[in-house]
Amino acid sequence: MNTTRLTAAQATVRYLASQLVSDAGQTVPYFAGVWAIFGHGNVAGLGEALHGVRDVLPTLRAHNEQGMAHAAIAFAKQMRRRRAMVCTTSIGPGATNLVTAAALAHVNRLPVLLLPGDVYASRRPNPVLQQVEDFADGTLSANDCLKPVSRYFDRINRPEQLLDALPRALATLLDPASCGPVTLAFCQDVQAEAFDFPTSFFGPRVWSIRAPHPDPGELDQLANLLRSAKAPLIIAGGGVSYARAGTEAALAEFALRTGIPIAETQAGKGSLAWDHPMNLGAIGVTGSSAANAAAVQADLVVGLGTRLQDFTTGSRALFGGSECRLAQVNISPYDAHKHGAVSVVADVGATIAPLAALLADWRAPSGWTETATARIADWNDAWERATAPAGDARCGLPTDAQVLGAVWRTAADDAIVVCAAGGLPGELHKLWRTRRPGGYHVEYGYSCMGYEIAGAVGVKMAEPSREVHVLVGDGSYLMMNSELATAVMLGLKLIVTVLDNRGFGCINRLQKSTGGEPFNNLLADSPQIDFAAHAASLGARAQKVADVSQLEAALEQARIADRTCVIVIETDPDSTTGAGGAWWDVAVPEVSDSKSVMEARAAYEDRITKLQREN
Repeated sequence: MNTTRLTAAQATVRYLASQLVSDAGQTVPYFAGVWAIFGHGNVAGLGEALHGVRDVLPTLRAHNEQGMAHAAIAFAKQMRRRRAMVCTTSIGPGATNLVTAAALAHVNRLPVLLLPGDVYASRRPNPVLQQVEDFADGTLSANDCLKPVSRYFDRINRPEQLLDALPRALATLLDPASCGPVTLAFCQDVQAEAFDFPTSFFGPRVWSIRAPHPDPGELDQLANLLRSAKAPLIIAGGGVSYARAGTEAALAEFALRTGIPIAETQAGKGSLAWDHPMNLGAIGVTGSSAANAAAVQADLVVGLGTRLQDFTTGSRALFGGSECRLAQVNISPYDAHKHGAVSVVADVGATIAPLAALLADWRAPSGWTETATARIADWNDAWERATAPAGDARCGLPTDAQVLGAVWRTAADDAIVVCAAGGLPGELHKLWRTRRPGGYHVEYGYSCMGYEIAGAVGVKMAEPSREVHVLVGDGSYLMMNSELATAVMLGLKLIVTVLDNRGFGCINRLQKSTGGEPFNNLLADSPQIDFAAHAASLGARAQKVADVSQLEAALEQARIADRTCVIVIETDPDSTTGAGGAWWDVAVPEVSDSKSVMEARAAYEDRITKLQREN
């Protein structure tokens, strides 16, 4: 057997560089690059190894480990899980900074390979700098924090383990059902140890991404449910965009031919163009009035690639009570069987065509189709009112809806909007009109503050020719803005709009709606932060505008600028779009000295009682 003597770190990066993926007739490297912040736990081993392969596996440097992992995850999401990136850190704080991002990837079923440095396997210098010691278990390190948020976890204590661990890692990352973060905690002394690896281990390997077809019996059951339904509704989730190529077009045609209206989750938004005749818009707590009215009346709800979290289901209260049946098409059995659904475990794209064939002579009752889609006009009127430049702000400042309306009006047809936590994702889910596939990139599975700018870096890397708009609140901007410098450093142009409402406006509104006094959310008494000056100090073009008309002018200028632009606008912390929406189960204290809290608790109990009667 021919062998090649390499360090464990050299073998790892050489293997990673030789992994290819075949998709839509093209074969490309699976890993687009390695994000690395070097420290004593990885600079000597993986740092040296990455330098040796830099021409085929680029190394990128960020400013925060969580931020660079967000960028890697966003890249994979925008690439529809067809490609991924690697992140390596030192041990200690560098590794634990990955935990939040790994949880985000786990929740959203997105691939990322994490290679944090670890303690010495030999334990010669035990405890090494930054080592977290467990008094009862000598095998634990800080990296064990990553176990609950990793789809596959391994600790590399010997170089030869890589012969097993690396293929397992790739198999997990590329499996559409088990897809998610993989952690290989890499003991720092082992990174530098040499071993005679089989030369064949480093030969190019072409992986393909499975798109399993449905079981005929499960498909027949779904077709029969649809045939007997009087008011069917489809909910398009993230699995539509992650499915085989052409799924969105097939879904658009299927909806037109069958007359089944479609609503979209956060992850599924953009499955249909916003003006498709059967697109009712967003579903759930942040849904449109058209979609949510249909959900209440539906007697059959068919989820396509959605995990049906509480914002989608209105905390399991939105769909039509005990008379409504639920079916799920999902590549993951774990998701397909949720809420007692009739399940089809398969790729969404591989399911639509055979389902359409079984329903070739069937169409939803015309009365249902007409009733459901007639509400689209009313919703469009609500959209116009909410996003108009002159609206109903209570304090003279523009609302979030007015700001996103300005961004939408000025953005290119193929622009991508990026957002994450707070009130903005809710407004975007309701109001952003997606014109092209992949134009809506909102992380709301984990609702992670700080994702926005870092995620936009990954989005721009995935689709450099498209305009990338970031909408971020002041609270989220303050939580993580360092990757603004990374975008400038790498020449990745972003258009960032910072909405400054002086704190956490979304949670302040939730606090008041559950009877609480405004407390610890808005920072009206704090010094005014000059966000434009801060962004400029990181290398961006930056300015503050006074109103929506100035914002639109600044956005037009930003589109032709030569580098990342940041536009700051003060917004109303209290106003939100009243149209649409559904109930969300937020528990209110059962006892309190506050009259308003007890009133909110009584209303909460009344709602729970009513739901129990209906279901």
